[in-house]
Amino acid sequence: MRYILTLLVVFFSQAISAQEDSIPSPRKMGEPPVGVQQRMLPAKRTPGTQVQEITIKDYKIIDYQRDTTFLDTTISIQKEYKYNFLRRDDFELMPFANVGQPYNRLGANLEVNNIYPGLGARAKHFNYLEAREVDYYNVATPMTDLMFKTTFEQGQLLDALLTFNTSERLNFSLGYKGFRSLGKYQFSQASSGNFKATTNYVTQNGRYSLRAHIATQNLETEENGGLANKELQFESNDPDFADRSRLDVLFSNANNRLHGKRYFLDHEYVVFGKPSESGKARTTALTMGHEFNYESKYYQYKQTANNPYFGDAFLSEIGDKVYLKTYNNQLSARFSNKTLGALTGHVDFYRYNYYFNTVLQTDDQLIQSQLQGTEVAVGAKYVKKIGGFQLNGALKSNITGDLSGTILDAFASYRINENHALKFSIHSSSRMPNFNFLLYQSDYRNYNWQHTSDFKKVGNNGFQLDLDSKTWGNLKANYTSLNNYTYFAADPSETEIEGSEQAFIKPFQESGNVDLFKVNYEKEFKWKGFALNNTIMYQNVNQSNPVLNLPEFVTRNTLYYSNFGFKKALYFQTGVTLKYFTAYTMDAYNPVLGEFYSQDTEKLGGFPMLDFFINARIQQTRVFLKAEHFNSLFSENKFYAAPNYPYRDFVIRFGLVWNFFS
Repeated sequence: MRYILTLLVVFFSQAISAQEDSIPSPRKMGEPPVGVQQRMLPAKRTPGTQVQEITIKDYKIIDYQRDTTFLDTTISIQKEYKYNFLRRDDFELMPFANVGQPYNRLGANLEVNNIYPGLGARAKHFNYLEAREVDYYNVATPMTDLMFKTTFEQGQLLDALLTFNTSERLNFSLGYKGFRSLGKYQFSQASSGNFKATTNYVTQNGRYSLRAHIATQNLETEENGGLANKELQFESNDPDFADRSRLDVLFSNANNRLHGKRYFLDHEYVVFGKPSESGKARTTALTMGHEFNYESKYYQYKQTANNPYFGDAFLSEIGDKVYLKTYNNQLSARFSNKTLGALTGHVDFYRYNYYFNTVLQTDDQLIQSQLQGTEVAVGAKYVKKIGGFQLNGALKSNITGDLSGTILDAFASYRINENHALKFSIHSSSRMPNFNFLLYQSDYRNYNWQHTSDFKKVGNNGFQLDLDSKTWGNLKANYTSLNNYTYFAADPSETEIEGSEQAFIKPFQESGNVDLFKVNYEKEFKWKGFALNNTIMYQNVNQSNPVLNLPEFVTRNTLYYSNFGFKKALYFQTGVTLKYFTAYTMDAYNPVLGEFYSQDTEKLGGFPMLDFFINARIQQTRVFLKAEHFNSLFSENKFYAAPNYPYRDFVIRFGLVWNFFS
């Protein structure tokens, strides 16, 4: 605590001496910067003697879809929601007790963006950075973004990013996100290291552009199987077990790991095109493109001695490991016209190799060691904007190969005025389940299967209506219908005794349809410096069997106060957030597979989570202080993130986000 107080004193002393925001206000060409803070963003010089104005909008962030935003150094309630381990809003997620552990789902986003199966181990992928999630940068001067946050016992979280360039046309970035956290419970340590390096280049005439990245990621978690005696030690509220490290866990000799490496290249060349008068958009152009993506990853589960909790085993020591290597080459051609819009056609050559090290003969079948093949897919995209009307469509379908997937995404949006906008979108997809549903091998006897011949493609069809209104709030209504929904669950044909369901976990496909209706509404009410921010979600699942388990209601309500201080050099927000979801048969976690599975025997939830926070912005530094789940100090110990896995107790955590400009 004394270190937190010292840091706060340092930051607030800076605010006292500061007179204005360090982001410079716009100024005319050639006009010198004013004030010490404005010199933090140095001016760029053009070939002549003029000095070009630099503002925060010159620090651009470009995503996979080539949409561009700029660096945001403000404090807002949305920043509060995103200041977490994932650095995104986790409203529909329920975190486990320690940082880096899995997240259970409170809401379902069932759309897919890839026609090919993934490795599996989905509970381990929340902190895994996919190729579509990597951003590229175009900055006026070198910029550093540092994010720090305390964890749970003997560890910290640091997410560091450095962007720089050698010219306006060639930009680089280096990023590393690493953490370690011992955790409050026995044998629950988690750690990870995520490294990425990107480059973004455009020639002087704008005809050729290139962007590329390298990513190496390693995520490791100790696994304890959850509490061994939750009724007597946890739910009893016995003060002797207030120290969570004294609670018994099921085992203390297992860990799992997800490791991946990726090399990504996307470049294109404008064959012909007539630039418009602005010099930024081409009225008519033909562009040829190429995208290359190679990724190698593995998932591993190790246990120094087998445990009957997972059933019988072939070996005394468990060492499961599965690999997936994928290569994707995409060739594309895009014709764009200011009147007709932009039409892109592409062909994909995809190769996969999913494998184990052995072939396994069981009493029922011969389980192969490998699934490999080459897929060829074709697709098209169309984009057109007319005034406030936007039309987007994308179709992709396999023409050769065993996986044979298709995806159709389309939306039409219309901006009525600056306060109101409408959007209607549809999604339709068909693809094989992830590879670990189709083929899996383990040193545990019951965790071996092959379903390449009997599992069918999962169908997904749905639509969504979005209404964004500064007056009425934001509304999203979504309907999704699934067929051949694939999931993990305990085998109902096996005779179980209490607590033995993990020994019989297997993949299943639901024969009937699973229909989900979901409504999400957001609205904020303001009065002077006070505000009440509300997010409410309603979900209804229509299904013959309880295979897709979700709470009916999830709500998050934040009452907070905002104001300036120290001659507006300091801006702060403080308040209380309530999060609540109705009780439901929450998915259980299986550490062998790194997956959640459906269960219908235990209802959890129906408890409030109250957080108190104080956030402040001083120049380019944002300071975050939060008392998480403080109502656990006076509530019953009935809060769980999954069966047998408690949610975190009351804890005070501190962190900051700091930007430097050179």
